[in-house]
Amino acid sequence: MPRPATRLQVIKTPTRPAAARAGAVGRPTAARSSGAADGSSANATQRIADSITAAIVERRLMPGTKLAEQKIADIFKVSRTLVRQALNQLSRDKLITLEPARGARVAEPSVEEARQVFETRHLLEGAMVRRAATELSKAQIVELRSHLRDEEAAVRRTDVPGRTRLLADFHVVLARMLGNEVLAGILAELVSRSSLIALMYQSAHSAEHSFAEHVAIVDALEKRDVRAAVRLMEEHLQHVERNLRLDPRGHDLEAALAP
Repeated sequence: MPRPATRLQVIKTPTRPAAARAGAVGRPTAARSSGAADGSSANATQRIADSITAAIVERRLMPGTKLAEQKIADIFKVSRTLVRQALNQLSRDKLITLEPARGARVAEPSVEEARQVFETRHLLEGAMVRRAATELSKAQIVELRSHLRDEEAAVRRTDVPGRTRLLADFHVVLARMLGNEVLAGILAELVSRSSLIALMYQSAHSAEHSFAEHVAIVDALEKRDVRAAVRLMEEHLQHVERNLRLDPRGHDLEAALAP
């Protein structure tokens, strides 16, 4: 597999809501102009944050990659202040770390953090799919099938960034179909962090298996088989977590250097 590049690219991603534009009817002209400027700045900040998030999820930015403020500002043609705002937002989302001496870097999650992220996903997504099995409409099932076709196409053409994003988005799409934007936002953060964790700890991962498991989940949802849907989602998350090397060997010099 080719080594992912560490360039930043502007990508429209559905995993985060767009920033709201400022400005209110009835205010003086000067106030409206100020509001428009604030809205423009907020949109630019969100665009930077979304692009960095997409680059992490799509494996173009690896854990530990340095994120130089001036370089990012030059790429997006904005001030370093807006870049700093985006980096602070990503730091709150645990996707990057900010250190006084080292600056901003793509986060390097610990083994314990990885376990906690997946434990949280198990708790949330089990309840989510239980609701989905009884509440999703036929039109929403059709929409999910369309998403699965996109997943399959990306897997077949070995589009690593595309398939990584689509496989992650499947879980957020389900949450949004239930009309719960809070849950969708939480899952968007968790699947982004899961992608970052996968970059550090994933062993031989098979995108084909994840796609097949998504198909089985949708089949159960279409049949309104609550028990099967919950079981399949649980097994899917277990398989993803099992493919991570979360039990590293000890630092045994003799074992490491043995022929």
